[in-house]
Amino acid sequence: MSDRKPSPFKTLLDSDVCTLIEAAEDVYQVRFKNRAANAYLVRGSSRTIMIDVGLSSNYPHLLTCLDHLGVKPDDIDMVVLSHEHLDHIGAAYHFHGRAFIAAHRLAANKIMLRDDFSMLRKMFNEPNVPINIDLWLEEGNLIDLGNFRLTVMYTPGHTSACITLFDQDKGLLFASDTLMPGGVMGGVFGSGSIADYIQSLERLKGLNSKILLSGHGRLSDTPQDDVRIAIQRSHALLSDTAQLFDALDARANFEPIMQSVRDLNKLDD
Repeated sequence: MSDRKPSPFKTLLDSDVCTLIEAAEDVYQVRFKNRAANAYLVRGSSRTIMIDVGLSSNYPHLLTCLDHLGVKPDDIDMVVLSHEHLDHIGAAYHFHGRAFIAAHRLAANKIMLRDDFSMLRKMFNEPNVPINIDLWLEEGNLIDLGNFRLTVMYTPGHTSACITLFDQDKGLLFASDTLMPGGVMGGVFGSGSIADYIQSLERLKGLNSKILLSGHGRLSDTPQDDVRIAIQRSHALLSDTAQLFDALDARANFEPIMQSVRDLNKLDD
């Protein structure tokens, strides 16, 4: 039997494909029951945004949840993409011409160039359609929704392009795959780095966050505990990686690299 306390968050809609949960007033999580990432709706007094939108195949279910809240796709002013992985951004093209689509500049570059390796296209059976990024975000940008003020934080580690959005006044931490409930790590993919991951988690530890709204899994009202555990796990992962490299025959592994250097030097002969 689980020792976890009952969730303080209200479930508004539950089906066999998705769940709609109220995270806070005017803030909602759409949690898909497949491999897709969570999507979030933030309904501000002056504009409304979505943070990640899940897979394209889940778009009809996303519409069902929005309709339950009385929100139409045309009501969305901006779609913010946390990073380049398709389970977070696959449905974004449905919002072309309706909303501004925004991402960190590194993610925007990968998405616009259709870097299938970085986007993990082979992991997901998604339509191979272009996703256009209208706004390239940077550290410190402010997304002002009237009653919400979301600061963009550049938090690489999972990939080189991850961002976190933080509302300091309300303590809302939209951390995507950088931090998850229970301190679960989202993994290090391609351009990611364990060292960057640790630095990003240390930044999140310094925030006065009250609710964690992550890329996968449940909502959490214990973000400080979550980030502490994640930092411990990331340090353990870094240590394990170091031991792995120590166990390898360094000369055998670096010989191909050194041969490449020797070959390049021959070009000057």
